[in-house]
Amino acid sequence: MNVTLSATLAAHEEIERRRRAGERVLHLAFGEAGLPVHPALRERLVAASGHNGYGPVAGAAALREAASGYWHRRGLPTDPDLVVCGPGSKSLLYGLLPAIGGDIVLPAPSWVSYAAQADLAGVRPLRVPAPPGEGGVPDPERVVSAVLHARSQGREVRSLLVTLPDNPTGTLASARTIRRLVEVARDLDLIVISDEIYRDLVHDPAAGFLSPADLAPERTVITSGLSKSLALGGWRIGVARIPSAGLRDRLLAVASEIWSSPTAPVQQAAAYAYTEPAELVERIDESRRLHGAVSRAVHERFVRAGVRAAAPQGGFYLYPDFTGLGFATSAALAASLLDEHGVGVLPGHAFGDDPGALRVRVATSLLYGETTERRLASLSAADPVELPWISASLDHLSEALTGLRRTCPAPGGREHAPLVPAPVTG
Repeated sequence: MNVTLSATLAAHEEIERRRRAGERVLHLAFGEAGLPVHPALRERLVAASGHNGYGPVAGAAALREAASGYWHRRGLPTDPDLVVCGPGSKSLLYGLLPAIGGDIVLPAPSWVSYAAQADLAGVRPLRVPAPPGEGGVPDPERVVSAVLHARSQGREVRSLLVTLPDNPTGTLASARTIRRLVEVARDLDLIVISDEIYRDLVHDPAAGFLSPADLAPERTVITSGLSKSLALGGWRIGVARIPSAGLRDRLLAVASEIWSSPTAPVQQAAAYAYTEPAELVERIDESRRLHGAVSRAVHERFVRAGVRAAAPQGGFYLYPDFTGLGFATSAALAASLLDEHGVGVLPGHAFGDDPGALRVRVATSLLYGETTERRLASLSAADPVELPWISASLDHLSEALTGLRRTCPAPGGREHAPLVPAPVTG
């Protein structure tokens, strides 16, 4: 086992340390939603604070019923008995690995914890590149060859994972790719784990969203939570929609030995959130607009600087490609951005990308302000990009990109290598 501190958490701690020491650092390395808790949720958490019993391993009946309704309203009728709740979707994702068993297909690149969790669980991931421009899903045709080859070597591959929309690329796989991937999963008898934690933050709600569960409910697990849509990351609550009683029972067995039950007061507040009352629907709509506006503005600054990145479609991430600069690795590129230009990002290799590919993950969600007042102002602003603190952060980024191009090492000894990015692969 070779598991270290999560790259996102390690980067966050390092950047906060530098800030406390007085350094000016633009924090683009941590995928926290960056917004205040809605007062209605705080009120319900306080009201439920007397609930101190363990409760059912699967989660409180009220929360499972509310989550069932959430999926039902999205066209996925769901039995509350097939909903399992946990202390964050991250814990549920980990619990699913031993519950399903066998090895797992992961898209490349993909969120840092997927492969690390597989290692912890004694599962060997098969990393399959995403189709061009469609991060979060392994290329269906490559899945076929990768799984058949692994099985010919005696490996037991039982599942594949998708992220819709994606972290790290901020893109959303097309309906065509999802349909083909589901066909492949059926042909190869694979369980599909669909991480839909960013589903409600697709920037254009009219663009449509296709879950593998819409096509193959009998073999698709959906995991989700409130850490992104309602900025409740620190409350640690997640839900999973399980396709069968057998898998549910195996997941509950794992859960009973790891977390026993989700936090009781948080469950009560989450149950209210999943009924989707008007004030929380409005908050999520405001959040979606803010995330979209700021991530598009950041994308524009990269494009203006000659750096290629797929346009963001959901959540608050970008995955720019700096091919053409003379850095040996994405880690060296990220270190230069932090040490010399005061911009914190995560190197692509943390997401399973080729270490020599000069791609980094950029999170835009901590640009909304350092105080609750500024964050609320960002939420309600007609044009949040024009707010002074967000505008200043964008200017900091532009200055850093200009400085990077001016001072970076260049192939062949040239002083100012033009940025000529290779095609983005996710």
